[in-house]
Amino acid sequence: MSNTYDKAHELSRVLKESDEFNQLAELHAKVNADAQAKQMLDGFRAIQMELQQKQMQGMELTEEEIQKAQSVFELVQQHEVIGKLMEAEQRMSQLIGDLNRIIAEPLEELYGLGEGE
Repeated sequence: MSNTYDKAHELSRVLKESDEFNQLAELHAKVNADAQAKQMLDGFRAIQMELQQKQMQGMELTEEEIQKAQSVFELVQQHEVIGKLMEAEQRMSQLIGDLNRIIAEPLEELYGLGEGE
């Protein structure tokens, strides 16, 4: 069993050394070093979190809330460094998703999930 955890820690080290992670870390540092960019991103993330919490509680989002979130998203995406950071976050999220699917393959095979698709 410890071999499984050793491999997980090895994978963590490999991720930390990856180009995707290093680019993400570099962009994250750039945004944090720019007070205006950090404030913009923090504001966007606060709105995002608030709306996600409402949805998780089963509350309907108003058209106004959706429009506000969309406007703020478009604004932060136009900021060069924040836009690049969001793209890097998306690439890292995709990589983690791919890894999760690969790791889950033995369970999918065991339980026959995904057959017939």
